[in-house]
Amino acid sequence: MSVDMNSQGSDSNEEDYDPNCEEEEEDEDPGDIEDYYDGVANDVEQQGADAFDPEEYQFTCLTYKESESTLNEHMASLAATLKVSHAVAKLVLVSFHWQISEILERHKSNAAQLLVEARVQPTSSKHAMVHSSHHCAVCMQFVRKENLLSLACQHQFCRSCWEQHCTVLVKDGVGVGVSCMAQDCLLRTPEDFVFPLLPSEELKDKYRRYLFRDYVESHYQLQLCPGADCPMVIQVQEPKARRVQCSRCNEVFCFKCRQMYHAPTDCATIRKWLTKCADDSETANYISAHTKDCPKCNICIEKNGGCNHMVMGFSLSSADFCWMCLGDWKTHGSEYYECSRYKENPDIVNQSQQAQAREALKKYLFYFERWENHNKSLQLEAQTYQRIQEKIQERVMNNLGTWIDWQYLQNAAKLLAKVSSGVLCRYTLQYTYPYAYYMESGPRKKLFEYQQAQLEAEIENLSWKVERADSYDRGDLENQMHIAEQRRRTLLKDFHDT
Repeated sequence: MSVDMNSQGSDSNEEDYDPNCEEEEEDEDPGDIEDYYDGVANDVEQQGADAFDPEEYQFTCLTYKESESTLNEHMASLAATLKVSHAVAKLVLVSFHWQISEILERHKSNAAQLLVEARVQPTSSKHAMVHSSHHCAVCMQFVRKENLLSLACQHQFCRSCWEQHCTVLVKDGVGVGVSCMAQDCLLRTPEDFVFPLLPSEELKDKYRRYLFRDYVESHYQLQLCPGADCPMVIQVQEPKARRVQCSRCNEVFCFKCRQMYHAPTDCATIRKWLTKCADDSETANYISAHTKDCPKCNICIEKNGGCNHMVMGFSLSSADFCWMCLGDWKTHGSEYYECSRYKENPDIVNQSQQAQAREALKKYLFYFERWENHNKSLQLEAQTYQRIQEKIQERVMNNLGTWIDWQYLQNAAKLLAKVSSGVLCRYTLQYTYPYAYYMESGPRKKLFEYQQAQLEAEIENLSWKVERADSYDRGDLENQMHIAEQRRRTLLKDFHDT
């Protein structure tokens, strides 16, 4: 049965937090949390939400031609400096991730070693072992000298074997990785060596695409847009795990790992978390049922909105509670810190392996349930966003104002939902749970959990008001938007790695 949520939510409750109410066994220093947040509260009152953005990141969206021009410019400059062919210069750039300053420094100290490390020249010892022969080392056929081809390593193979070798690799999607056929020889084949060996224009076009892909992926300042069939390339000055958005397909992703943006969690941690979630798929399926029992009447209920403030709106029950912990909502404001914080068992290291395994599973389920809950809330709030757009359209058509008059409603929904042009408020909150799961206990984690709780409280207040936008005036909604966004930026400023 769906829950009918039809009463007003409570306002922000940050002043109710008291770090002295911690459990007795946790005697770590709370990290001056109250003093810290006094300053943050002043910031919220005195600064605009746009005063400081910890996620600000400069990037440029390049077309295929623009990015190819950039790559060719770097290649031509380096080829002239190293006095090598353009094709060899590209292989050197790939090997050193297009960091030209490092390449020039290595060239200055030892030019020959640079080419060896780039796998375009063999070491002197291997080169000395090669002996001339008119036999192809692959098909073992006697071949005329002019039909034998080799790289700088002088490993000679007939043209037919080279053609088959390159054709098979290109069909398998290999670009820069085409290398010498000799055993234990790692020399890469320059593109001007491979192109004449490919038998059709179709294969040559594929090879060009694979080369371009490899050139971009190896460049420390470039990333291919992961959007479906999108040819755009994102360029930055300093590569970081930051949010970028394609100007063509509007795909939003993390520049560093090309996965869904995941602040404040870093790339390695989110990979570890998603792998763990996939490995525990049966547990995830169980949790994902999204049904619970009402804490008052025990009726099975399902959440039908993004907000976690639940109200049973029928005669059998008048419960007013939190979806996550099922605690009484009237007193819940002061308990947000407890609701979002996992209470570690300090004596677990002295217990049996079975007990430790149960505790580990309990901890994982605690964080996974909250992660999954916010994921579902995002989906529901995306529906709310769509309903608000339809409502605004209806009001405009009925001459009840203009789009500008009702824009604040759309902005409030954007702040909550994961929409392409909006700020990702609940989306950020969702990714705080993997961060907290892997975080070491201590004062810094206490501060993080407190900020996480404050952000969650403000987001739930905003979600409640957005779902009941007609009951709140514009100033109230915009103020709640401002507070929620300021909490989000404060958390990212302190805990999103720079």
